[in-house]
Amino acid sequence: MLDNADWWRDAVVYQVYPRSFADSDGDGTGDLGGVRQRLPYLAGLGVDALWLSPFYTSPLADGGYDVADYRDVDPRFGSLADFDALVAEAHTLGLRVIVDLVPNHTSSEHPWFQEALQGVNRERYIFRDAPNDWESIFGGSAWTRLPDGSWYLHLFAPEQPDLNWENPEVREEFHAVLRFWLDRGVDGFRVDVAHGMIKAPGLPDVGPKEGRQAEMLGDETVPYFDQDRVHEIYREWRPILDSYPGGRMAVAEAWVATPERLARYVGPDELHQAFNFEFMMADFEAKSFREVIDKSLAEAAVVGAPTTWVLSNHDKPRHVTRYGSLARARAASLLMLALPGSAYLYQGEELGLDEVDVPDHLKEDPAWLRSGESRDGCRVPLPWSGTAADGFGFGPSGSAAPWLPQPGHWAALTAEAQQDDPSSTLNLYREALRIRRAHPALGLGTLSWLAAPKDVLALVREPGLAVVLNAGDVPVRLRDLGLEGEVLLASGPVTEDGEVPPDTTVWVQG
Repeated sequence: MLDNADWWRDAVVYQVYPRSFADSDGDGTGDLGGVRQRLPYLAGLGVDALWLSPFYTSPLADGGYDVADYRDVDPRFGSLADFDALVAEAHTLGLRVIVDLVPNHTSSEHPWFQEALQGVNRERYIFRDAPNDWESIFGGSAWTRLPDGSWYLHLFAPEQPDLNWENPEVREEFHAVLRFWLDRGVDGFRVDVAHGMIKAPGLPDVGPKEGRQAEMLGDETVPYFDQDRVHEIYREWRPILDSYPGGRMAVAEAWVATPERLARYVGPDELHQAFNFEFMMADFEAKSFREVIDKSLAEAAVVGAPTTWVLSNHDKPRHVTRYGSLARARAASLLMLALPGSAYLYQGEELGLDEVDVPDHLKEDPAWLRSGESRDGCRVPLPWSGTAADGFGFGPSGSAAPWLPQPGHWAALTAEAQQDDPSSTLNLYREALRIRRAHPALGLGTLSWLAAPKDVLALVREPGLAVVLNAGDVPVRLRDLGLEGEVLLASGPVTEDGEVPPDTTVWVQG
C-alpha cells in the first residue's frame, strides 16, 4: 500500500472501462489482463490512480452495473488472481486503484433476487402489491410484475432490482463487501448512484410532470433520489474506510438538485469526494465555465474538501463531440487540469477520441432498448495501434473483432500514431500532467481571477502561474491581460508575440 493518506485531494484519476480498454486473450472483449498490460502506459501518462468500472460477475444487462456476485470477477474479465496481480503491479508503478461499487441495485441473477423470486427473503428488495407512478431512468415503468401478481422496483433496467436499504441485512452485506476489496488492497471506491438507496417513506407518487420524471444525468427532485437518510449509510461506511491505512477513499456519483445538496455527501464523517458534474455540463463559454468554477469552489470550501473536475465519462458523449471540435476539447482539458482539486479523466480523452455513431443493431445499452437513447458511442474499444482492420491493436494479433466497431478515422488517433508527435493530444496530456505534478501552483490551493474580455477566462494560481482560455471568436494578446511570462503549455498554436487564438488555453509562468 502506498503512503500519503491525502493523495486523493489533488489526484488525477483515469477511468478504465475494462470491456473497452484492452483485450489480453483475443476474444474481442477487454479484460483485467489487458488493463495490467497497459499499466506502464498509464504510469507514463502521469495519472495518479485508475478507476475500474465494474468487472464483477454479471450478465452485462447494463455493462456490468448489474452485479450478480460482488466478491468475484466475471470470467470474461479474468479472475480474482488477475485482479490481485493488477493491484500489485499498479502499486509497484505508483498507481492507486479505485473500484466501482454498485449498492442501489443488484442483478436479477444475484442469488438474493433468485431467492426472492421464490418468495424467500423478499425484504431484501422492494416489493409491492401494486405499482406507484415511478418511472425507470431508462424509460417505462420502474415496476415489473411477477407471475404471482407482486411487483418489484427497478429504477433502472428490469434486470436491476433495487435493494431495500431499510433492511439491516443489506447494510451488513455491503459493509462486508467493502472490507473484502479493502483487504485485497484497493485504494477506494466510486459509489454508483450514490444518491439512491433510500426511498421516501411510503413510496409516494411523483405526480404529474412534463416530460420524463428524472434522467440519469439530471437534477430533478423525486422521492427516490437524494433522500436525507442516505447519509446514514455513508456515516456507517466512513469508519470502515478510515480503519485501513494509506488513505482509502470514496467518491460519490450523485446527481442532485443543487450544489448545496451535493456538498452534503462530502465530509470527515461521510464520503471524501463527489463528482462535479456541473463542470461537465457547462457550455464552452467563459461565463458558463466561470459560474460553475466559482460555485463549485465555494461549496467545496464549506465542507473543507477539494472539488473534483470531470469532462467525460462512460455515461456522457465525449467532449470532443459535445463541444464540436478537438481544439475546444483540448482547451477545456487544460483549463480543467489547472483548477484546484482533483481531476477525473475518461479513457481515450488523452487521444482526442470523438463519439462514435454505433449502428443500431449493435447497440447494447439498456437505455437504447427502452428509450432510444444510447451511451454505446463513448464505450467503443480504444485504438492502440495499426488500423481498424486489425482492431487497432485492441487485442493480440489474430484476435476476434472488438465487441463494438471502431471508426476508420481513428487510425490517426491511435496511441502509436501520437506517440512521437510533439503536437499530439496524447503528448499534450502527458506534458500537462508532468507540469501539474511538478509545479507548486497546481493541485491544491486557491485561484483568483484577472480582468478579461467577456469571452476570455484568465485566472492565477499562486505561486506564479496564469491560465487563459480564449472561448471567443477573435485572438487575444497575453500582454493585453497584463501577462508577460513564458508560455509553459498551450492547447493550440500561440504566436511569438503572445497572441492566443480562439478555442485555446495557455499556461503562463509569471
